[in-house]
Amino acid sequence: MPLPTTDVEVLTSRLLLIRPHLDERAWRLLLGSEAKALGRGGIKVVAGAIGAHPDTVAQGVRELDYPDQIPGRVRRPGAGRPSAAVTDPTLWEALDALVDPVTRGDPMSMLRWTTKSTSKLAATLTTNGHPVSASTVGNLLKANGYSLQANVKTLEGNQHPDRDAQFNYLNDQATAFSAAGEPVISVDTKKKELIGNFSIGGKEWEPQGEPTRTSVHDFMDKTLGKVAPYGVYDIAANTGWINVGTDADTGQFAVESIRRWWNTVGTNTYPSATRLMITADSGGSNGSRLRLWKTELAALATETGLAITVCHLPPGTSKWNKIEHRLFSAISRSWRARPLTSHEVVIETIKATTTTTGLSVHAELDLGIYERGIKISDRQIKELESSQLHRHDFHGDWNYSLHPATRPDTPK
Repeated sequence: MPLPTTDVEVLTSRLLLIRPHLDERAWRLLLGSEAKALGRGGIKVVAGAIGAHPDTVAQGVRELDYPDQIPGRVRRPGAGRPSAAVTDPTLWEALDALVDPVTRGDPMSMLRWTTKSTSKLAATLTTNGHPVSASTVGNLLKANGYSLQANVKTLEGNQHPDRDAQFNYLNDQATAFSAAGEPVISVDTKKKELIGNFSIGGKEWEPQGEPTRTSVHDFMDKTLGKVAPYGVYDIAANTGWINVGTDADTGQFAVESIRRWWNTVGTNTYPSATRLMITADSGGSNGSRLRLWKTELAALATETGLAITVCHLPPGTSKWNKIEHRLFSAISRSWRARPLTSHEVVIETIKATTTTTGLSVHAELDLGIYERGIKISDRQIKELESSQLHRHDFHGDWNYSLHPATRPDTPK
């Protein structure tokens, strides 16, 4: 009776783990012992599980049955098939030419428009007069310092000439605010997430052979929809506040998220604050060119009595925003491989997020409706600039302050 697939997989994993630590005799004996333990048909099962020749497994069984230790060497000198690199001295040179990063972009390369699996590399080499197997290709690549690599997001496109100067200006502003005991927050919207039994990237410990089952297709559930988690990260306190919106990610939603943070957390943490500094990306619902963002912030300044200073990160540097690697990355780890099946799962998973540096996070659900396409006219923005919006001397498009408006009942 054949072994269940899961049992064969366990056997394969166990044998592969021990293989690098055994010589050929010990390896044969181990295979033989596994075959004997399985009984009838065990030689075939073990050979198939590990990719060994049945004769090798059978030899291990015979050696186990031998009453005394078999004398002699594990392998006589010079025995075994010579390596492909020995029989074909130009093999590595031909393989290296196919995978070397310098020649990767050569439009004449036969693998320019194909994936570089070991089987395709082997087929190409064989066509070019270097007959070789896929496993040999893999061994050659590993022996010469190659390994499977994922893409890494590090290229930020064309850099703005004032990129470094803006970072220095932003850091100077943040340092001055912090030294004065005024709050400095980093804000942004995390990637929107589908709510429902959908797959989430990452892996989680589960009983073997029992992965969490999710929907095959990621079609949005019309009832549950998506969520847009807008985050506020307090840099000095190392605390996060997430406003989980269920509607549009607009400038109005972004400022409402900051308002909720201030009313629930900020006022208690900074009871004597007169100013607030915000660091934000140059795009999205809190973009440097978004008029609605500025007008809503002006309203918040008047409402709270805070002078609000905004410093945007230069274009193309959103991943440098502190909220990305101090808050959002931790939340992504919290819900890795965990389907976000409801709003409650989203909220509670975010609340449970912690780090070894002491991060704590609060989250609330925002069921508000935020109108799309609100237009702020030229006249409105000019009035704002003449009353509340002050652009800094250095890059006023990225750095500006919004002061509370003078109310009619306020004494002059």
